[in-house]
Amino acid sequence: MREHKGPEASALVVAHVRGLLDRGELKGGERLPAERELARVLGVSRPSLRAGLRSLAEMGVVVIRPGAGSFIAGGPPAFGTDALRFQAALHGFTRDQMFQARLVLEVAVAGLAARHAAPEDMIAVSEEATGMFASLDEPQAFLGHDISFHRAVAAASGNPVLSALVNMVAEQFREQRQRSIDRARDLKQAADEHRAIYVALRARDAERASRAMRDHLERAYRTQAEEEGAET
Repeated sequence: MREHKGPEASALVVAHVRGLLDRGELKGGERLPAERELARVLGVSRPSLRAGLRSLAEMGVVVIRPGAGSFIAGGPPAFGTDALRFQAALHGFTRDQMFQARLVLEVAVAGLAARHAAPEDMIAVSEEATGMFASLDEPQAFLGHDISFHRAVAAASGNPVLSALVNMVAEQFREQRQRSIDRARDLKQAADEHRAIYVALRARDAERASRAMRDHLERAYRTQAEEEGAET
């Protein structure tokens, strides 16, 4: 058997795993065959196989556990954030453009969550809102609850594609916010806004939930810009 090399080999690994998933031969949480066996079947070197597996890991399809092997990712879908980060650097995405993308996604997702959230989803959203109020004096902990709140709302939408997109875009804002959160002037206002979103979700009021999410994101964006402007 001819040994495939370089990018061709990596693409072959990706295509092979996709075929296994398409045919239902592998499911979330299951372990891929051992590297030696997989390399032999595909006719690729071990380094080429690992390059292909790393590509799958960056896509959020495979989880590589040193000493244990490679596994198909379980749980809700997750798109790798590195791809968006590179695209942002390559194409010069502006902060305004990234904000607009987040606004479009999260406002719609809040409305869906108001309609479709299961009881356990509402518990998750409530716990993160409560955590924000409990960490008003700890900005970094507050940011963790903030991001988890938005992820919980996205998960409550019942649409795993939208949820994964929200998580990917919001992650870029988390990285920016980590650099400025310690200078935040009024975290309680942000906590109050998140509570308003939760109350609208609990009331199953899709219009109010979407409006509360829009108001929060727009206010937060203005505040962050002002804080970063004051620093310069």
